[in-house]
Amino acid sequence: MILTSLSPRGVLTITLNRPEKHNALDARTLDALHAALLDVQSNENVRAIVLTGAGASFCAGADIAHMRSMLDASEEANLEDARLVAQCMRALDEVDRPVIARVNGNVFGGGVGLVACADIAIGVDSAKFALTETRLGLVPATISPYVIAAIGPRHARRLFITASPFSANEAHDIGLLHAVVASEKLDEMVEQTVNSVLQAGPLATRAAKRLVRSVMGAQDRDLLQEETSQLLADLRASAEGKEGLSAFLEKRKAGWIKGK
Repeated sequence: MILTSLSPRGVLTITLNRPEKHNALDARTLDALHAALLDVQSNENVRAIVLTGAGASFCAGADIAHMRSMLDASEEANLEDARLVAQCMRALDEVDRPVIARVNGNVFGGGVGLVACADIAIGVDSAKFALTETRLGLVPATISPYVIAAIGPRHARRLFITASPFSANEAHDIGLLHAVVASEKLDEMVEQTVNSVLQAGPLATRAAKRLVRSVMGAQDRDLLQEETSQLLADLRASAEGKEGLSAFLEKRKAGWIKGK
């Protein structure tokens, strides 16, 4: 299913742990991932999340055996199964800690959704990607809000319709990956990214994630102006905001920055 490990610095590594199945997503894996993400919300020790896969692949999408088992299932059973995927993707997208996808290998179907939900995605240059659902007479429905947000509607239409595979470099070009590195440099790049994340105030990083969502969904510009002004004022007046500014002025590390 999954493995979890929390470092002394507060970095929670979640590893999809079905290497023999290329970390394909079945109900047990989705349940475990969803539960782990919900646990984060109540764990103040978690500063950041790294999501990765065991073995050669990041995630091969839906488990074939699971898909086979759903062939004769009722529409209601299929609906419940689809909801499980949807709620897991939403939990990953909305978890209030920074999420870094450590894309260690190939990514297909629902795995592309996991990468799209991450705040930062770093992949190896050998990784292959594909959204192959239409070749099965399906569509990438439950992951579509996150994939479209990551790569835009034009690229999404092309990749959804053609189901064509694409490289890590193309994934970078269309916005799915933020960085592409050789496999031997992956951990170094992830570590550099984690270090950058941990320099920021814990509450500020959570507020930053909420800020992007609220700005993107805003309809009333007057209300948005007031809400963003209030947010900045609140953070300036907070203990964390005062500590961050004081540390900057005094040329020292902020109190939330720990050693490796």
